[in-house]
Amino acid sequence: MKIHNNFSLINHNSFGIEANAEKFVSISTVHELEKIIASNHNEEKVFIGGGSNILITRNIKGLVINLNMKGISSKKIDDNHSEVKINSGENWNDSVKWCLKNNLGGIENLSLIPGNTGAAPIQNIGAYGVELKDVFISCSVLDINTNKILEFSNKDCQFQYRNSIFKQNKNYIVLSIKLKLTNSKHNLKVDYGSIKERLFQLKIKDPKISDIANVICQIRSEKLPDPKEIGNSGSFFKNPIITNKHLKELKLNFENIPYYKLSEKQYKIPAAWLIEKAGFKGKRIKDYGVHEKQALVLVNYGKATGKQILDFSISIQKAIKFIFDIDLDREVNVI
Repeated sequence: MKIHNNFSLINHNSFGIEANAEKFVSISTVHELEKIIASNHNEEKVFIGGGSNILITRNIKGLVINLNMKGISSKKIDDNHSEVKINSGENWNDSVKWCLKNNLGGIENLSLIPGNTGAAPIQNIGAYGVELKDVFISCSVLDINTNKILEFSNKDCQFQYRNSIFKQNKNYIVLSIKLKLTNSKHNLKVDYGSIKERLFQLKIKDPKISDIANVICQIRSEKLPDPKEIGNSGSFFKNPIITNKHLKELKLNFENIPYYKLSEKQYKIPAAWLIEKAGFKGKRIKDYGVHEKQALVLVNYGKATGKQILDFSISIQKAIKFIFDIDLDREVNVI
């Protein structure tokens, strides 16, 4: 392990924000992580993985620790299920591909979500009708206060929509996760978004999990910019959840407002629709703005600062609150 001083983080955040870490180290084993924490006990620490869900707004004092633990394996637990263990430093989409290659189903709808596996339970990542919690067994975490390794069950993680205990307690560092995936009798989810329509266009009548993944990759690639080409963190905002009463009030002025029923009292509203309706889709100011094809995605076109993007996101939140009386929450973690 080598600790670097005044280290540039431009290649460690998908927004491509230029910022420096006072100290930086990349670790590849749990033993290295325990050692670095113990030897830098009084140092302020920031942990990052793939950097796909962070917005860096400043130079970072103290020690930035890049979690880079690799490894993925599976074992059969019954006739139709396997337990898959994935270490936190594995790229999430590569992990999905590994599961597809081994005919393990359950996370194909989560294809092409950026970032590393360690961020998956923190965000309770989800897409196209599937959330991580649906297949999640447990995860191994390090409590940096005690330097002890703990096992968190699905229930322990307190999963909610794009939320978990790990967003509330920053002392828990995810080391690895375990998922329960299917071996053969796969439960395909094709009713969300345009999956079924795209399968029909491709004349795929009896889809396999690989077909679902391919279709979702196509759809996402058409809508979402590649961070290697345009700096972004994917979806910047969460889809807000409102009451039945609030929805009825909104329909008086916006009769075509889209929504998804969660219960008799709660409805989810697409944040992208709200942002587009407020006039922000495709809006650009200098080197930052909202992507022209996907209103949920804030982008860095060149040398925007994290502070500029943060301030811009706040102006969007204020507009949505003024027009719709809806509080728009960030999905991205701001540093």
